[in-house]
Amino acid sequence: MRVITSVRIMQHLALRWRRQGVHVAFVPTMGYLHAGHLSLIRRARRLARSKGKVVVSIFVNPTQFGPTEDFARYPRDFSRDRKLCREAGADIVFAPDTKAIYPRDFSTYVVEEDLSWRMEGESRPTHFRGVGTVVAKLLNIVLPDVAVFGAKDFQQAMVVGRIKRDLNFPVKIVIAPTIRERDGLAMSSRNRYLEGPLREQALALSRAITKARGAIRQRTAIQADALRSELRTFIEQQSAMRVDYIEFFDPVTLQPVHSVDRRTHMALAVFVGSTRLIDNAALDGGRP
Repeated sequence: MRVITSVRIMQHLALRWRRQGVHVAFVPTMGYLHAGHLSLIRRARRLARSKGKVVVSIFVNPTQFGPTEDFARYPRDFSRDRKLCREAGADIVFAPDTKAIYPRDFSTYVVEEDLSWRMEGESRPTHFRGVGTVVAKLLNIVLPDVAVFGAKDFQQAMVVGRIKRDLNFPVKIVIAPTIRERDGLAMSSRNRYLEGPLREQALALSRAITKARGAIRQRTAIQADALRSELRTFIEQQSAMRVDYIEFFDPVTLQPVHSVDRRTHMALAVFVGSTRLIDNAALDGGRP
């Protein structure tokens, strides 16, 4: 496995692969890899086929963090990440520094204006501008045939899909299932912040999804405001937890719904102490 830090070298290699007809599968990450990331890399390995190439990017993207968020302390362990990428089947780790992606006079951004303004976009107003920009840049550098994203960041995956469609990127977007701990907590690099009793309290996110599914099984439909209020009370019974949002929406358009049924998708963002976690799932009883 090779580590590349230069944009020019990565793009030159990608262009050579394209001329040679090499199938390229890409997994963009911010590093500090966990089993969820590794499942994406293994999925990419299968998609690339035996003669294809798998590229994993490791880049903590500053433009998707707000001024009061955790960019400076976001967990990083490149040596460990490199080892895990090799074991999972990656051929290339692309690990540029910030100056390589954002030159000093950088002034061009990619903004999606339909799917991105609710939920994460409302809570983190500049977040999706940063996501859209860095994903567009990485796709132009790596030139993959397929890119794999995780369903835990469901809204992000949908926004990326829209950017791909609207800007005609010749890449297939694959959304892979959320990977969870044995107790149901969705895997996240930020889980490392959860110390002592915070780890147990964080289970209220996945338990809220289970509770919402149970409510839907008992009734054909339920008013979104009523279910939202019930779940907020359930979550905030935990002393360290504060709900940022709980949303019920159409999984294709991301439009909020007033009546929740089995076709509805649910997403929530919750502070566990000072750590903000997100989760989402379909309410049809499938695995979250």
